[in-house]
Amino acid sequence: MRALERFTAGAAASLREAIADAGGNEVFAAGKLDDKGLVAELTVAARGARSSVPALEGFLDRGDVLIHNHPSGMLTPSDADLAVASRAGANGVGSYIVDQDVTEVYVVAEPVRARALVAIDGDQLAAVLEPGGKLAARMPGFESRPSQVDLVKSVARAMNEGYVLAAEAGTGVGKSFAYLVPAFAWAARNGERVVVSTATINLQRQLMDKDIPRVAAIFKKKLKAVLVKGRGNYLCVNRMQEALDEEGLFAGDDHPLRRIAAWAETSASGDRADLSFWPDDATWTRVASEPDDCLGMRCPFRERCFVLKMKRDAADADLLAVNHHVLFADIATRAAGFGYEATAVLPPFNMLIFDEAHALESSATSFLSWELARFSVLKQLGKLYRERRGRKFGIVTKLQNIRNLPPGVLKNFPDASDAVRAAMEAADLAGLELVGDRMNWRLTPAAKPAAGTALACVGALERSLLALSELLKDAIDAVPDESQEEQPVQEAAMALKRLTDAASVCAKWRDWEDDPENVYWIDRAKTAQGDAFSRFYVTPLDIGPIMDQAVFEPFRSVICLSATLSVGGSFSFWKDRVGLSRSDQASLCEEFPSPFPYHRNALLGAAADAPFPDDASWQGWINDAVGRLVEASGGHALILFTSYASLRAAWDAVKPRLDALGISAFRQGDDERSRLMDRFKDDISSVLFATDSFWEGVDAPGDTLQLVVITKLPFRVPTDPVQAARSEAVERRGGNSFMDLSLPEAVIRFKQGFGRLIRHSDDRGAVVVLDARILKKRYGSLFIDSLPGTKTSFKPLDGVLADLRDFLGR
Repeated sequence: MRALERFTAGAAASLREAIADAGGNEVFAAGKLDDKGLVAELTVAARGARSSVPALEGFLDRGDVLIHNHPSGMLTPSDADLAVASRAGANGVGSYIVDQDVTEVYVVAEPVRARALVAIDGDQLAAVLEPGGKLAARMPGFESRPSQVDLVKSVARAMNEGYVLAAEAGTGVGKSFAYLVPAFAWAARNGERVVVSTATINLQRQLMDKDIPRVAAIFKKKLKAVLVKGRGNYLCVNRMQEALDEEGLFAGDDHPLRRIAAWAETSASGDRADLSFWPDDATWTRVASEPDDCLGMRCPFRERCFVLKMKRDAADADLLAVNHHVLFADIATRAAGFGYEATAVLPPFNMLIFDEAHALESSATSFLSWELARFSVLKQLGKLYRERRGRKFGIVTKLQNIRNLPPGVLKNFPDASDAVRAAMEAADLAGLELVGDRMNWRLTPAAKPAAGTALACVGALERSLLALSELLKDAIDAVPDESQEEQPVQEAAMALKRLTDAASVCAKWRDWEDDPENVYWIDRAKTAQGDAFSRFYVTPLDIGPIMDQAVFEPFRSVICLSATLSVGGSFSFWKDRVGLSRSDQASLCEEFPSPFPYHRNALLGAAADAPFPDDASWQGWINDAVGRLVEASGGHALILFTSYASLRAAWDAVKPRLDALGISAFRQGDDERSRLMDRFKDDISSVLFATDSFWEGVDAPGDTLQLVVITKLPFRVPTDPVQAARSEAVERRGGNSFMDLSLPEAVIRFKQGFGRLIRHSDDRGAVVVLDARILKKRYGSLFIDSLPGTKTSFKPLDGVLADLRDFLGR
């Protein structure tokens, strides 16, 4: 084919000149098409030898063309050309081969031209959820809800017009159906993938097991949805085999590794949650998939790879159900330069739905933080070299076995490794000394004098890590060319990256005074055996700019939903925390009220005689009050705490009373979360003591849950380093950190806890608050006013107990 049938004259001349400048060698170029389908713009991205050209598909966007020349003049594609074209084609990129003079072109693959998007009909989709609609017909007892119908229309409108929608859908609106119906409709009409991101794996599972199959079934076109979890949830067969080899004969049939291996032979998913038993974290860590350990195409067990199987499933999915951590891993990869048109952690997408969007700031903060701890560093050293029962294992041992590796290349490795270990131990101890009896410590100008030893230790750790990295790099460079592709060399290259990444965290700590955009802090943690260790963190002060640049700006439409986005009817707090208030992207905030009859079926109680939480008698009073409340309700209760210490104290005091009453009691941490919830729901009179994540995501309708006790208003601990730094930032901007940050954050958390109670329209129960501040502090009314209208009982505890018994008919 003549080149001018595919190129403008100017583009052909530019490519001809680039080939000449490269001495006639192969040139890689990215081409963009004009309205006529001709390559009009060229960017020369790489130059290679005559035999091959670097395949830099990630440089191109969907609809572009990957172009290179064949110096031989023979334009027939080689196997390598076909492989490159296949990978590029999967992302909508075409592939052309030209001769040296750019007079002839061979079209290996056509680019996918952008096509006009087809709007979805919000009214038509909303009818699915109205009385007599398709979904109602498939679900006996389905209740049509006006607010749900309105939400469907709003989501469809945001998708059609391409803007950011923030929707607060009160409990019972049925927001999952309200966004899944237009999501599947969009995928079916436009052939574009939609990603739904949730705050927890638990909600992912609920969507996949219940809501998604029901919605997908109403469409004529067969639509595919895939659940995507983080790599750490999946078994790595290669790592499992290495762990078994280390155990040798000591791993009998009842050994956890043997049981995992037997399960892996028949498992379709390799997902830890599908195991019939729950392996301890130490065992699972040895066999779980890790991105930095993945050998990719070179893995001997590639055909059995569970992560690869999941990615293959995701590649042709219409809808992906992910969690926020996985999503941010994908977005960070794209924002770092990978682009938005190719497969990163996830396949490409342009439509994004955040469920439980109130958790966006905490999820992004967690993912975007850097961490350095003794166990992570020692783990990397162990991967490089370790001895077990007189045998040697690790990457260094494998490298030593490579043929023709010059002798003595690794002779200094043991000493260098010991230096890293000693430096890390010193930094760990220095961190613990700074934290002292507290839970954490933050590096600030005022705290700098006390941090001298710790900073010096971190500096020494950086130097030792870089020295070890240099030795490893020298060893890799010394491997003969014919052995460079062998598995140990690839493992060593990944280990080198992990060491330099750890050194970069040390470097950040060294230069902390030049980095006002991050918070530098240390906390104290404990091993399963109770041994304390320190963790060094670097955390973004403000995730708003990152969210705008990497989330709100690149995607066509971003839908953010939660039951708790507003405070006192305003979305300002949430918008500010996630950066939407400072974004140039078009956005709309809407409220969709709960259809549940809270005014008849819910009682909000608050004990007027409760001591303040800072009173020495508070915990003892809480222990007694919780026991009396649970006795009055006959169980059927969820007790929410803001700290594990308070939970443990109440558990120890109340558990014997419940045992005497024949009421089962469960405690967070005693079992895996989903199993604990199943036990709680199956035993309808039981009581669950919980904190943290159980303030949200608990769905126990019916008689199982008739009482929620909120022991303390969920304010963040003021000594939390990130919270303190963000509070100071608010003050520097002229704001009030309590009113602008701490209070609205606590109100949203409080609304989440309250929302655990009523899950169906006929549920009935009470929420009792045991924190005096809700009645005695001026700001307490903001908590109450942010809830739907209910019956109330604001009395001394005896009066609340009497009202509770009367309300529940006890």
